Formats: sequence, structure tokens, C-alpha cells
Amino acid sequence: MDVQGTVAPGFEPVRDAFAANFAQRGERGAAVTVYRDGTKVVDLWGGVRDADGPTTAREAEGSEGQAEPERAAPWEAGTAQVVRSATKGVAAAVPLLLHQRGLVDLDAPVGTYWPEFKANGKERVLVRHLLSHRAGLPVLDTPLSPDEALDGVSGPRALAAQAPQWAPGTAHGYHAHTYGWLIGELVRRITGRTLGTWVADEIAGPLGLDLWIGLPDAERHRVGRMAAIEAPAPPASRGLRVRAKQTVADAYRDPASLTRRAFGVIDPLPDENAPAYHAAELPASGAVATARALARFYAALIGDVAPDPGHGLVSDATDTAAAGGAAGALAGARRLFAPATLTLARTEESAGPDEVLVVHTRFGLGYMLHGSAAPLLAPGSFGHPGRGGSLAFADPESGIAFGYVTNGMQKNVTADPRAQALARAIHRSLG
Repeated sequence: MDVQGTVAPGFEPVRDAFAANFAQRGERGAAVTVYRDGTKVVDLWGGVRDADGPTTAREAEGSEGQAEPERAAPWEAGTAQVVRSATKGVAAAVPLLLHQRGLVDLDAPVGTYWPEFKANGKERVLVRHLLSHRAGLPVLDTPLSPDEALDGVSGPRALAAQAPQWAPGTAHGYHAHTYGWLIGELVRRITGRTLGTWVADEIAGPLGLDLWIGLPDAERHRVGRMAAIEAPAPPASRGLRVRAKQTVADAYRDPASLTRRAFGVIDPLPDENAPAYHAAELPASGAVATARALARFYAALIGDVAPDPGHGLVSDATDTAAAGGAAGALAGARRLFAPATLTLARTEESAGPDEVLVVHTRFGLGYMLHGSAAPLLAPGSFGHPGRGGSLAFADPESGIAFGYVTNGMQKNVTADPRAQALARAIHRSLG
């Protein structure tokens, strides 16, 4: 694999691990970016833009009727990708920043800002319960159709009427899809703006991020196609493959389990490669971003970020959004989270058996914390994976901020082997 990009001296193990993902772990197309102390030290990409292509043949001109495979478009420096639940880490920053500005009380009932939400035993659901997956609302009694899921109205309306599955605040369970409608509607009620608009105005624009929760039409050409891929078996010398615990496997098979119901809130599942999906604002799963953007975002959560002359925007320079993003990257930026807000993000709120994922998980306010189910970099790390591959996190103690995106979706939820290999390589680079 011809890996493109650069690494700073000392971070060569990350390049090696990235190349090994293609050679050994089934990678199709991907990118990884790492910041340290606000400066970019790794920026790599490789493979093909579309995980499921080429899949057709065309008649080659002048080849006497013989068909040849259509050439695969390469992953480029500015290729963006749907990052699934890595979106949640971006979305979580919005209510935390609103709290930092004195606009939301984390210990207030959600109904203070969203009166219709109080129905069916939800009067005591607090804002912090939404962020820490303790609201008891991972499922809907009646799943939404894809059109309803994307319309920005049906999800919040259904959750306002939904009864919780447990007494709010007494347990935690991953709100795979409902998290986005809960946080998004809270932000809309407080600010009058959708969460995607708030991110564009207050975070992505000033920081120069190629990141969208609600992709503009002008950026559609940059998005690679996702596809499910099989992870190759490890070499025999590495021992037996690790299998999911039987309880976890049973939960995913049981249509009545909270696990199946939480991931089946939208039925049938929407086409994540469709322009309508990219354009919709889905703060739980629908962000489109580059690895550069995710890493720069997390770098800005924990410290100031340096100007980035290698921002790599490929949009028309006359486009207002593109010009604003380029200016933000070239100017650098001050940190987003004040120290007290950073402490809130990574202080444990939920820990132990997860009612949905059926493993032990740890959450701060909106962020997954380092643990056996979701390894990041170190005990103080916080961030969020995306089911099937993508991962982004920050580690304040080492100054590391990490973003990895892929178009090849493997069968995992929180611990993708490709992302984990890259994190281990960062460990080696740090000594």
C-alpha cells in the first residue's frame, strides 16, 4: 500500500501500523491524524475512497470488446467519511460549552428547557443524565422509518412521549441512536439553532474543520462510500481469535433485548451512503469528517492549536464555508474547554454493566472513557469510537489528540483492531 502523508520524527511507528492495517487487517481506505500539544505530528492517508468499489466492469475503448475493471478512486488528503458514533464526541461538546457559557445547568431537569419532555415519568431526567447515558431512553416503543429518522422532528417528538426503561439516573445503557435526538433537541431549545448549525458556527468554522453534522451539497463530492468488510483472521502464531462473550452474542440475537432494540430504533436501517443521510443532522451517528478534523477538534478541547498550513481543503476557494474553514486553520485557535469543563468531560459519571452493550463501559459527560471495552490511550483519555471503525480521542496528560476514519466497516462496536493498532503505535512513539 502506498501510504501518503507525513509523520514527525519519532512517530514513524504510526506510519508502520497504518501500513500494516492494509496488509494485515483488511483496510480498504482510511486516514489517521495525530496532534501533540496542539501541533500536527501525524497526517496519513491511503487506499481507495469507496470501500465497495470497483464492483462493475466497463467496455474499454479500443480493446476489441474486452472488459476491464473500472479504476478505483484513491483516498485523497481531503476525503471525508461518515464517522458513525464518533459523532457523539463532537455533539457532546455543545451542551458542555453552553454550560461553560452559563446557558445550561447540567443538574437541571431536561423539562426546564424542553417542557414536552416531562411526560411519562421523565420529570426527573437531568441534563447530565442525557450526556452520561443514564436517562433510560435507549429505545423507542415504535421504531422510526428512515424518513422519520432524518426529518429532525419525529425523533425528538417520539422521545418526548417515550417512557424510560429504568428509573433515570439509576443505571446506564448506551443510547446508540436516541442520544442524537435528545442532545440535538436540548440544544435547539436553548439556542434556537440546530446542533449542526451550532457546530458549524462555533466550532468547525473557527477551527477550520472539515467536519459537518448536516453535509452541504457543495461538499458531497468529498465523501467516500462505506461498506461492510470482513476482518482477516490473525496469523496462527498469535493464538486463538477472541470471540464475543456468549451473553453479548445472545443480546444481539434477541429481538426483545435492549441491545437489539437500541440499535434497531430506525427500521429499516437507512442507507448511510445516501446524500439524504449525509445532509440530515444526526448528532449520534451522522457526522461527515476527515481524520484531520477530528484530531484538530480534540486538540482544541485540551489546548491551543497551532496554525495548519496543510489544511488541505479541496473545495472551491470562493465557497464561503470553505474560505472560512481555511482561514480558521491558518489562524490557529484558542482552546475550547476551560479546565473545569475538561474535568467534567472526563470525570466518570457511569461505570459498570451497560444495559445495552452488555459489557462494562465508562462514560464521562458525553464521552467514553478509557477502559477494557473501549481502550483509548491512557487512563485519563476521553473520546468516542464509531461502530465498525472510526475513533477519536484526546489524552490531556500526554497532549495527544487522535482522529482515525475508515470506509471499511468491521464487526465491532467500541474496539476496532485497526484503531487499536494505531493507538499502540502512539504509545511506542511516546516511549
